[in-house]
Amino acid sequence: MIRLIIADDHALVRGGLKQIFALVPDFEVVGEAVDGSEVLDCVRYKSFDVLLLDLNMPGISGADLISRIKTNQANIPILVVSMHSDSHLAARMLKAGASGYITKDCEPEILLEAIRKVAANGKYITPDLAEKMVFDMVSSPQRPLHHLLSDRESEVLLLLVSGKSVNEIATQLSISNKTVSTHKVRLMEKMNVLNMADLVRYTMENNLKV
Repeated sequence: MIRLIIADDHALVRGGLKQIFALVPDFEVVGEAVDGSEVLDCVRYKSFDVLLLDLNMPGISGADLISRIKTNQANIPILVVSMHSDSHLAARMLKAGASGYITKDCEPEILLEAIRKVAANGKYITPDLAEKMVFDMVSSPQRPLHHLLSDRESEVLLLLVSGKSVNEIATQLSISNKTVSTHKVRLMEKMNVLNMADLVRYTMENNLKV
């Protein structure tokens, strides 16, 4: 039996995943979490085999959350299930300690394969993302501008271009408005853009899905 914790702040996503797992005899959902704090509680108090983790939840999230989990319990298999198909972001999550990375638009068969792989202490990344990673490594040595961003700046970038305000981002990430504004200024400087229209255009041209 593979025991799962689903960490996603969208009820429809959690419900859809549970419907899929209900059809698999050896899968069991033993916990759910809707923000970073609940994830840490589940990891601390529940017995499970794989954590399915969304990247953009309220409170601590993304690489920061993965690093905190791995600091306390290094052997926990974490499979990131994200809406973002950026290969650089996937690489950062794997570097932070995730065992696998798949996107939410993958087929159920890919999801089940990935869970079984990481539950067996393996690694998994979808073939299209793996291919992008390889080509990123062997292509022009000039790095795309968004690769210069820190994990938090990348997170703020994706939330900004999704239409969220500074106040909404501050609430979701549990940081101050001033901190969000600072991240916004710095990421725009690093990416050499002057306004939100340029920022949105860049994310579209570079296929940074939000």
